[in-house]
Amino acid sequence: MTLSPYPVIRLLPKVHARAIRHGAPWVFDNELVTDRRTRALAPGTIAVLEDGNREPLGLVAYSPASRIMARMLDRDATARVDRDWLRVRLARAHAMRERLYDTPHYRLIHAEADGLPGIVIDRFGDIAVIQPNAAWAERVLPDLVAALVEVTGVTTVLKNASGRARALEGLDEEHAVLLGQAPEAPVAVPMNGAIYMADLTGGQKTGLFFDQRPNHAFAARLARGARVLDVFSHVGGFALAALAAGAEHALAVDGSEPALALATQGAARMGMQDRFETRKGDAFDVLTALGEEGATFDLVICDPPAFAPNKKSLEAGLRAYERVARLAAALVAPEGFLAVCSCSHAADLSKFRAASSRGIGRAGRAGPLIHTGYAGPDHPLHPQLAESGYLKALFYRL
Repeated sequence: MTLSPYPVIRLLPKVHARAIRHGAPWVFDNELVTDRRTRALAPGTIAVLEDGNREPLGLVAYSPASRIMARMLDRDATARVDRDWLRVRLARAHAMRERLYDTPHYRLIHAEADGLPGIVIDRFGDIAVIQPNAAWAERVLPDLVAALVEVTGVTTVLKNASGRARALEGLDEEHAVLLGQAPEAPVAVPMNGAIYMADLTGGQKTGLFFDQRPNHAFAARLARGARVLDVFSHVGGFALAALAAGAEHALAVDGSEPALALATQGAARMGMQDRFETRKGDAFDVLTALGEEGATFDLVICDPPAFAPNKKSLEAGLRAYERVARLAAALVAPEGFLAVCSCSHAADLSKFRAASSRGIGRAGRAGPLIHTGYAGPDHPLHPQLAESGYLKALFYRL
């Protein structure tokens, strides 16, 4: 057998390797032998993972600062993680997105589910935004960029270093231009007949949330001729899709003035600014105020940030989701529709659905759940990683 150039790390003798052999992508710090030699390995080191009997399980990326101490890269322990290896992974992901979407606007790499753990890449035409959320991703960044350009032909590559994941890996928060020139203005992104303006250098995450695309489309089917309220709207996600589908009027609510300005720009690009309105403020306060004003809407959508990003925050998060549903349901006209969303992986579908339905009942409303939506296929689900299936969208008719 060819000797590997990579160091070896090993599972503790009592840790069963079956889950890893069957596809589990993570190894936690309490499952590894963490002797002085292992601790001395640099963050992001590629290593051969062995079981307690010294049988190789594959290549992993090592992160001593993270509770997820090893992330599976390749089941072949003799593989070499180099530019060609990265190019193969990128090409496989790119081929699927090109089959799915008419324009090059999508999530190109969705971390573990696309075989590149801890790496997120969103594509905006000739621009790609990379979030290297694991230590190994930082180490291979030059090869990753070169392979990305080879596969996609993008001319600008930006690094976005925001988010909790990088902090957990002990990484910095410094954004960078890795190739080309950063855009001097927001970038127009066509989706579901709408036009969204994405701030790729100063906006949230990579600038736009592609994951809600199929849920925007479903909401748009309910929006023809409707008065629409889009709460936690960001850059107008649901509101602009509703307008493109023929909504009579859309009100976007968000706490961010820059995000609402981008939403307004999008409506203007669509020629629909006369049917579009924004309201800046805390979502709970605005929902309460709209109720006191006696306002009603034919379609209300609430897409809040992650109220339950981890298990510790689950109970408080579920109470927040219940409160959102209660306040929003009170604003839905008879026979109207309510959509509530969660991007909290800690709140699974059954818990989120129970909290939302409880909130609707507390508002004195009732009605069937007509549709459950998830992230689009450019955000694939890793079968052995529940966290990758974080997004849920519930549509009720009240």
